[in-house]
Amino acid sequence: MSKFKCSICRLLVALLVIPGTPLARASAYDAHPKLVIILVVDQFRADYLDRYRADLKGRGFRLFLDHGAYFEDCYYDYANTKTAPGHATLATGAYTDGHGISSNEWWDLSRNKQRPVSSVEDDRYRIVGEIHPSKTGGASPLNLRASTIGDSLRLATTGQAKVFGVSLKDRAAILPAGYSANGAYWIDPASGSFITSSYYMDALPDWATAFNSGDRIAQAEQEAGVPDTQQFYEAVGSTPAANAYELDFARALITGEQLGNHPVTDLLVVSLSANDIVGHKWGPDSPQSRQMVDSLDQQLDSFFTWLDKNIPGGLASTWIALSADHGVAPVPAQALALGMPAATIDMGKFTANVNDAMNAKFSPGEKIEYLLPQQELPYLALNRPSFEVAGINEQEAEQAVQQAIPAAVEALAPPSDAPRPPPPPASEAATQSPNAAQPPNTATNPNPPPLARTAPSAGSKQHPRSRAAAAAAALAAKAASVPPAPPPVRLPATPIVVHTYTRDQLASGQLPPSEWGLLLAHSYSPNGGWYVMVIPAAYQMQTLTGGTTHFSPWSYDRHVPLAFYGAPFTPGIYHGRVQPVDLAATLASLLGVNQPSASVGTVLVQAIHTPPAASAPRARRTSQEGAASQ
Repeated sequence: MSKFKCSICRLLVALLVIPGTPLARASAYDAHPKLVIILVVDQFRADYLDRYRADLKGRGFRLFLDHGAYFEDCYYDYANTKTAPGHATLATGAYTDGHGISSNEWWDLSRNKQRPVSSVEDDRYRIVGEIHPSKTGGASPLNLRASTIGDSLRLATTGQAKVFGVSLKDRAAILPAGYSANGAYWIDPASGSFITSSYYMDALPDWATAFNSGDRIAQAEQEAGVPDTQQFYEAVGSTPAANAYELDFARALITGEQLGNHPVTDLLVVSLSANDIVGHKWGPDSPQSRQMVDSLDQQLDSFFTWLDKNIPGGLASTWIALSADHGVAPVPAQALALGMPAATIDMGKFTANVNDAMNAKFSPGEKIEYLLPQQELPYLALNRPSFEVAGINEQEAEQAVQQAIPAAVEALAPPSDAPRPPPPPASEAATQSPNAAQPPNTATNPNPPPLARTAPSAGSKQHPRSRAAAAAAALAAKAASVPPAPPPVRLPATPIVVHTYTRDQLASGQLPPSEWGLLLAHSYSPNGGWYVMVIPAAYQMQTLTGGTTHFSPWSYDRHVPLAFYGAPFTPGIYHGRVQPVDLAATLASLLGVNQPSASVGTVLVQAIHTPPAASAPRARRTSQEGAASQ
């Protein structure tokens, strides 16, 4: 080999092992990766990916399960499992006691005395792009008390990185994007058009206007079977068409803003809301929820294929993280049918009972409203002015309400001679039974049931063994034609409140010295005025018109997926408890930026591929050094 070729080979080898080169270490500062996408599937319990794994095809969820780092045991470590706190937690790497977001909305009498305020409501700004002006003001991350991973990226690159948030919901677009984001987009509930706030911009960019004025809204309505609807969020949002619509907007945003084409790393947070809407309506064990999972799997496959073709370097230069903002409880009636102590709490009667107790204690013979209207668990919001008129301070007021809660709930217990609810009609049993077989949501079942066989006609020749087999088959066919016995009908369970905590107790840390106490400490926020936190027993919730909800510290509300795909991650299924706060901490570490301001997450080093360290070059020793060492 010539000296020239030898020199070239040595140079190439040196370049491959020099520490700090893009081949050895990723860095947001040199656009490695080009784009980071955080996918948040609203109300997506982690067990779905195991329950429906046989349905999953292509590179949708299997991109993470087969080629990414997937953590089976990811649980939120706080009690207020709702959309706004969940999205804030994922992006800030902090819990409510760090980022301040306790719920989707709360009472703030200094801002509004007629209704609760939204977690992202901000009257200082206006909504940009809406067709039907709303009665509320604009929106911003005003209530967020911590920075996000997007903020860290923007600060580290002095604003060169582009950061955006997209969702059907305002809170799910704004909170994970953070303070310094270039934009956050959500939909006008009536028309389906994507809108934003003047906090980010004075007018929609041309690409967003073109998307809204095109035929994509009409196409989504057609796919959902609700053409020309004036309730896009409700009508389209509860169908798979909503996720497809939102992912198409994400494609338009990536193209319009040229994400992945900058000298530093860009970030996009996409929160897919449709799973939450259908889950509330039908419950996590319904065929509708399974269909949503299967459809989203196909839609993500298409989206990832598009990224591979449209981001410079394709998926090889893209990192994708997957998680959810919360889980969900089973439908109470279905859980009760299986023997679980599921029950519902009539909030109207419950709050009326507490109000009566407060009047009996502080204003006998009167009908003063000591609780604010529009109550939603896990919080009971106190009407501070009513207590102050009576000369009662916060501590006394919250303790009085706390003491009244056990009797107020006990009064909701069904009478001991309450009639049993009738079993569902046989025609509905297959769809209502939580353990009914649910075939994959495909046009043709790949495993159809065997065809029924009939006994041979008289006079036909048949071996005795065949006759015995035929008789057995006939008995089996007869048994199959008999409908199964209905499951036992359970008596209604008694509503139970297992814990209550005043705002004063949460604020001062008067909590058990245990994991449970830490979980509650992570749930504290000064937002909401005077309140008492109410925790019903597992599988119990406030009465709904149908379906189910989430809000509790129980594991089914806290269990979510956590997965990463990209060059730094070692593929595999990882067991052992991790938390959603670890997402922001891990991405910050790999991007070489500061963790968000209140981050308490752990870097998930077990899933990170570390390039081999480059050996230090050997220096030649002079003859004098060699002699001295001898």
